[in-house]
Amino acid sequence: MSRKKIAVIGGGNVGQTCAHVCAIKNLGDVVLTDIVEGMPQGKALDLMESRSISGIDVDIQGTTKFEDIAGSDLVIITAGMARKPGMSREDLLDANIKIVKPCAEAVKKFAPNSIVIVVSNPLDSMVYLTAQVTGFPKNRVLGSAGVLDSARFACFVAMELKVSPRDVQALVLGGHGDDMVPLVRRTQVNGVPVENLIPKDRLAALVDRTRKAGGEIVALLKTGSAYFSPGTATVAMAESILNDQKRIMAASVWCEKEYGIGGYFMGVPAILGAQGVEKVVEIELVAEEKAAFQKSLDSVKKTVQEMKGKGF
Repeated sequence: MSRKKIAVIGGGNVGQTCAHVCAIKNLGDVVLTDIVEGMPQGKALDLMESRSISGIDVDIQGTTKFEDIAGSDLVIITAGMARKPGMSREDLLDANIKIVKPCAEAVKKFAPNSIVIVVSNPLDSMVYLTAQVTGFPKNRVLGSAGVLDSARFACFVAMELKVSPRDVQALVLGGHGDDMVPLVRRTQVNGVPVENLIPKDRLAALVDRTRKAGGEIVALLKTGSAYFSPGTATVAMAESILNDQKRIMAASVWCEKEYGIGGYFMGVPAILGAQGVEKVVEIELVAEEKAAFQKSLDSVKKTVQEMKGKGF
């Protein structure tokens, strides 16, 4: 049985992290693609040389040619401009439309049967753009956001309580932006509701930190944005799809009637398996959560409409 093929478009920090984690997990042969000559080849060779140490059995190829992604089972698009201090994800819209669009066109041409995970920001809009350009069935295009946002919330809860993050079950819905919706009511530490463990004011602070987590790292790095956590989160999604694990994960997925979204990509729980997004999982939201979710949806709609106004 032949190995799966994974294409990572964008060889920057997030892309190289995705390639590395995919290889460490032996999910399939990896093709790392970037427009900068020598960079993806050098990073791929560096990874190849680590294989005997890391227990990696798959091949890693670096290339500047889109045609090398041909036959990929799964494509991860990380290409795009990184955030700088003071920038919101939405500030990247103009620059990243011009970068992501040709990537999506290449996927349509060379990997027409693939499932695509988009990581580029502004995330929910770039997923929408990729779906429009590729024309793929909506179950085969999704965005990496909710897994990352949920992991960040879980991290902050674990840090607050000084417990293992593996025991924290957190869920963050909504668009991947400052209006995301961490569901405090559904967050637990090994079955114990977090509201029983952390005072309300501290929980509010953790929610706020989760919403601003990406910006916090941008401010600290000054010359780039997060990559370990986004890359690892994206590969968790890829693993569920490639190995047909059917895990329920928060992701930016196409919703029509679900949650009353009406035709946008939005962060909600979904079953991820061999067909990509196999089912959107609807959960009941209380009034406060519904209001926050609607505010987040309105932000996503605004950015998508702005993109459409530019001819996309």
